[in-house]
Formats: sequence, C-alpha cells, structure tokens
Amino acid sequence: MQLDIDIEGWPGPDTKAREWEELAERAAQACGAIVPELANPRLYTSLLFTSDEDVRTLNREWRQRDKPTNVLSFPMLEREELLSLAPDGPPEMPPLLLGDLALAYETCAREAEEKGVPLEHHATHLIVHGLLHLAGFDHETGDEDADKMEALEIAILAKVGIADPYGDRET
Repeated sequence: MQLDIDIEGWPGPDTKAREWEELAERAAQACGAIVPELANPRLYTSLLFTSDEDVRTLNREWRQRDKPTNVLSFPMLEREELLSLAPDGPPEMPPLLLGDLALAYETCAREAEEKGVPLEHHATHLIVHGLLHLAGFDHETGDEDADKMEALEIAILAKVGIADPYGDRET
C-alpha cells in the first residue's frame, strides 16, 4: 500500500514533516505484515496530519458530529472488495483508493500526554487504527470485533517496537 501524505499544522520544520512521513510509512508496512490485504501494492491511502479545527469540520460535515476526534477514517472499499483484489494484476491496472485518514494534532497530543506516551507512539497507534478501519475492521460492532481489532493493533505496533497501548493483554 502506498500513502499520499499531507502535513498541515503538525509541529516542527520541514525536517520534522519528513519524520511524520517516515512514521506513517513504517505503520503502513507493519499493517501489511500482519494484515496481508493491506500489503497490496495497488492500494493507496491519503493521510492528512492536520488540526483539531479541520478534523472538527470534517467530522461535522461527514459524520454529523460537531467535535474534533483523534482520527477520522473514510473507507472507499468494502471489506469483501478489498479481499477480492489481486495484488499482482496487470501493470495497466490503476491504483485503488483504500480510503482517507485525518489525524487531529491537538487531540492526539493531549491524549498522548494523558496516557504518558510519546506523541509519535500515539500517532502511530492512531494511523494503525485508522488503516484497520479502512480495511473493514470495526471495534464498535461488538465485543468480539473490538477484541479482534485490538489484537491486530497490538501485533502491528509490536512490529514497530511500540508497547500494547491497551496495557491489558499479553503479546
């Protein structure tokens, strides 16, 4: 999977922007290692690092929730469609948009501070969480689905050296 990354309103000069891009790329690669359908080279995802204000606007417009949130996911493919994709199709096959993600800086930073974890770790977790949503996983559909999604997040984050963000499971 390829990422199309845009960074607006996240801290640091251009060199820090490169660090956010590298963090996102590592998260996407780790997702593909654990969830094979996300390793499909035909897929791409747009990822926007932005402000609470921008995420609040998106959340209000697309989800009718007038508040910022840490990450928004906008899937473009159904899970069955994703699973049916051949990763090695002919070269003339166009890339497919898996979906869009948006991370809100102020909310992410506040949550990281409250959890006592580095912002980079929390942002990585949220990217993984968002990519799993784009792949059709959903923690809000029941306890079993939530457990499955959490287990995937823990395994993926372990691939990049980040501890269990839930703190209540064995890896």
